[in-house]
Amino acid sequence: MKTVLEEGKMDPVAYRIKYVAHHVTKDKWCIYPTYDYTHCLCDSLEHITHSLCTKEFQSRRSSYYWLCNALDIYCPVQWEYGRLNVNYTVVSKRKIAKLITEKIVADWDDPRLFTLTALRRRGFPPEAINNFCARMGLTGAQAVVDPQMLEAVVRETLNVTAPRTMVVLSPLKVIITDFPHDSKQVINVADFPSEPERGSHSVNFDRVVYIDRSDFREVDEKGYKRMTPNQTVTLRYTGIVIKFISSVKDSAGQIVELHVACVPPSQVQGKPGVIHWVSEPVPVQVRLYERLFRHKNPEDTNEVPAGFLSDVNLDSLTTVDALADSCIRTAKVYDKFQFERVGFFSVDPDSTADKLVFNRTVMLKEDSGKV
Repeated sequence: MKTVLEEGKMDPVAYRIKYVAHHVTKDKWCIYPTYDYTHCLCDSLEHITHSLCTKEFQSRRSSYYWLCNALDIYCPVQWEYGRLNVNYTVVSKRKIAKLITEKIVADWDDPRLFTLTALRRRGFPPEAINNFCARMGLTGAQAVVDPQMLEAVVRETLNVTAPRTMVVLSPLKVIITDFPHDSKQVINVADFPSEPERGSHSVNFDRVVYIDRSDFREVDEKGYKRMTPNQTVTLRYTGIVIKFISSVKDSAGQIVELHVACVPPSQVQGKPGVIHWVSEPVPVQVRLYERLFRHKNPEDTNEVPAGFLSDVNLDSLTTVDALADSCIRTAKVYDKFQFERVGFFSVDPDSTADKLVFNRTVMLKEDSGKV
């Protein structure tokens, strides 16, 4: 029987020979099925209703339908849409795989990427991602967005769902020389200060506290509202105003300890700045993430002539040993918190029973030093 083929039709390639070890069959099999052959068949076998693809797969739609119909099996619907690109990153699977093989990122769930598993690990709530996609809408045109647009939606969501806690990223020991109590105090703090009815947690307060190193300067500076030798501050939730007395420095000249005293209410002048602190804390590891690439479009050869791998930001991950309030000790993987005055953070799967690991999800609005 003679078959008349339509002019311009292509004969889809089903398999290719490739002498590369398979992650399951190892070297026992060198024949690999192609995308055109497997995509429609897998979708059919898995009872997919709609195969959603980006516009570059529009030319494959005819072969997708043809093979399912030729085999007389259920044929899903293929829909194409414009790809949503994100500045300062890559979303191509091939390029992400290259970042992994080059050991620039750890895996597909590395929080510096924009895969769904990476966003989950970084702490982006599912509802925030859904809200972002709903705001962007669906279009056939290719779109590019700045990551700050997604982060803004994430921040809105976490602001009403992530309980507050105090964590010091760069600890500086402070001794209150005239601690006004005979023993440590337990302070009840609201999880959501603007909605105290939603619950609270207990915070220990003793004569030794730790503040963030950025909350003290040896030299006064205009606009700086934290502690200096001539400027007092209030310890958040305590109502206690402290003033600088002296400091202890190490052999390198770095301050390692501050001695402070309480200021009687009658002697408090003006409205001191408010800083966070921890007492009897637990050590935690905090991972701070920046943009993975230095240029807005690392795939643009005009902007980055040497290719996207040459544009990697080598400082995109910083790990710090921080001190957290002890109330956080029972946190579970993927629990989310707002570290007061710092940002939103999520518990990472790398956490152990001995030490919690937190990923910075998004920052709060930029802190200028004024509280």
